[in-house]
Amino acid sequence: MRWLAGCALILIASFAHAEPPSATTATINQALSSGKPVVIDLGARTCIPCKKMAPILEGMAAEYKGKASVLFIDVHADKAAAERFRVQMIPTQIFFNAQGKEVKRHIGFMDKQDLVKELKTAGLK
Repeated sequence: MRWLAGCALILIASFAHAEPPSATTATINQALSSGKPVVIDLGARTCIPCKKMAPILEGMAAEYKGKASVLFIDVHADKAAAERFRVQMIPTQIFFNAQGKEVKRHIGFMDKQDLVKELKTAGLK
């Protein structure tokens, strides 16, 4: 019976929602020079608003693949990125146009509708 409980835990763990992977410097630079709009969410895996945004960002990354880049950076794991983007509070979302120029910055939770609106303003077609 114990093995059955263990199997159930393994099964539940395998269906648990995964956090979006944290973008690397190379990924960020590639996205900013891609000719497509970009949103970078800078947060932390332990931050409650960041956790609420994780599935939204993950879904948008898949939905807009090839049209825009949706990236996540864990500022606790990548302090250099936090400094590069001058992050003072988390979560911070930074929107870039197709030329890689910052066009909007938002601090706090952002729902999908507002994220998409800002990406469209940045050039999402």
